[in-house]
Amino acid sequence: MMMVVLACVLWALGWWLNVRLANGPGSEQMAVKLAIPLIFGITILIVWELLVRGFGVNPVILPAPSSVISRMSGEGAILWADFRQTILKGALSGYVIGAGAALVVAVIADRSDFLTRGILPVGSFMAALPIVGTAPIFVKWLGSDWESKAAVVAVMVFFPILVNTVAGLKDTTVMQRDLMRTYGAGYWPTLLKLRLPAAMPFIFNGLKIGTTLALIGAIVAEFFGSPTVGMGFRISTSFGQLALDMVWAEIVVAALAGSALYGLMTLAEKRVTFWHPSQR
Repeated sequence: MMMVVLACVLWALGWWLNVRLANGPGSEQMAVKLAIPLIFGITILIVWELLVRGFGVNPVILPAPSSVISRMSGEGAILWADFRQTILKGALSGYVIGAGAALVVAVIADRSDFLTRGILPVGSFMAALPIVGTAPIFVKWLGSDWESKAAVVAVMVFFPILVNTVAGLKDTTVMQRDLMRTYGAGYWPTLLKLRLPAAMPFIFNGLKIGTTLALIGAIVAEFFGSPTVGMGFRISTSFGQLALDMVWAEIVVAALAGSALYGLMTLAEKRVTFWHPSQR
């Protein structure tokens, strides 16, 4: 009972501190912006630990954060091998292939109204296809190694990036295009100097969506066939062995990797689209 009371007190204290920081005079400072989510995350972990221990929750149902951290420190070699197989090989390679193909196809479709009108409905249809249906097909075609996972990821990220890029390339005014024609600029100079820069906010929106889809696609695809390494494989086998601390360790690694990739895309967006009102 003491653990539960202490958890409630710590939660209230963390909430109060975050409210003070968020509404204080220095809320726009970078240190405060970083401190607020950090305090919130640490508070959740401590409360989680206290509640699990206070109620005596079975670790098979929900392990304590200390157990997960201990498992991560003890199984570092396995976690690194799984990270390299799933994230570095499957997710990142598929992400690069899918994003590159989407940008090329978007530029090709932009030159034809017929292709633009035909690709967008097909893209919406393909984006709605369930991964649990497409992943086994790619595993059957390309084998159980990382290549099939990269193919699943490429398909998953292709259409969101394509749709956003096509929409972004249309996001210029008639006056801007007329001004480029007045300067004697053809299609490619107009594309490179006007329309592609104007489309960057849309493109980065698609790229950021693709970061989460890439991780989901690579991990879920490993449930349908994988060598004896990989995050999806490890989650599946560890769950069967009731090693929930290992499952949570893999989830933590995947979440950190996804957050890091999303953060890199956000940082690149700020550098590239510094002129856009959303970045001011």
